Amino acid sequence: MKVPDTHAIEKLVTKAGLGRLREVAPLIGGANNRVFRVECERGTALLKAYFRSQADPRDRLGAEFAFSRFVWSCGVRSIPQPLACDPATNLGLFEFVAGERPARATDFLVSEAIQFISRLSAARRRSNAATLPLASESCFSVEQHLRLVASRTKALEMIVPESDINREALRFVREEMLPSWEAIAASAAVEARSSPRSFSRTLDRASTCLSPSDFGFHNALVTMNGHVTFLDFEYAGWDDPAKLICDFFCQPTVPVPRTYLDQFAGGVSKHVPDPAALRIRCQLLMPVYSLKWICIRLNEFLPQSASRRGFSRDQDVEERKYRQLASARAALAHVMDRGRVPA
Repeated sequence: MKVPDTHAIEKLVTKAGLGRLREVAPLIGGANNRVFRVECERGTALLKAYFRSQADPRDRLGAEFAFSRFVWSCGVRSIPQPLACDPATNLGLFEFVAGERPARATDFLVSEAIQFISRLSAARRRSNAATLPLASESCFSVEQHLRLVASRTKALEMIVPESDINREALRFVREEMLPSWEAIAASAAVEARSSPRSFSRTLDRASTCLSPSDFGFHNALVTMNGHVTFLDFEYAGWDDPAKLICDFFCQPTVPVPRTYLDQFAGGVSKHVPDPAALRIRCQLLMPVYSLKWICIRLNEFLPQSASRRGFSRDQDVEERKYRQLASARAALAHVMDRGRVPA
């Protein structure tokens, strides 16, 4: 893995007050970015080199650092402390947290996740919270949620059939995934239009939340003393809390059983003015976001994603494509077998 310019790292280390730079060692695990352990005279830090391209110009560094600084300033300590950043080189330096990603969801972990979201909800009342950006792919109406997922399905129709696995993936998208998506989207639209809340009605600011985005135990570490640290806020910002809830239960890396849905949704809904409306949106959108996460599994077949993965780490691309397609197939079968709200 290519190490960023040593002079740029030294400047960050000095800015963070960590003294002389001693060693930079690459770490395995970054899906979109390069990550490194940085040994310094006065301690250890984590360095992130953020991905950006003309095809994907999102400011991941800016979003993560703004969110982390805000959360840390509010006294929340269940995230790594942000130490220093340099937008010119797209580098960010954070506290190094030694721990392991949980293998599965537990009562304790779900309680910790609820507490974290509750602290964010309390912090949203601060005046400087309004300066935080919208979350990446933020949505504030049912119509926007459906449009977001529709754009992901449309992108997958453009898979280039340049290999056997790509042709197989394209067949799956056209013959299995798209018909399922059309049924899910049509059902959600009918249900939304039949409710007292309009299909296209935009949430008012009080009904939105500060979302970590991509929130789940795949982005968490448990330390030796049992402390839970939540990570990776490069897509964070203002969003619909229904999306936060749906993503939490639909991300596939460390699945959260739906037996926790009432507990987690209840914890989030305490902080919105209309908890009943939030519950209705969650029920309506859960199949929509189940399909979104199937699309995310298939990102490996898109040139933009391949470029991002290539930036973050070396890997066997073909082998990963086979795994992701098999996972997408199984997930779609599960969604359609279980009906509107998969278990």
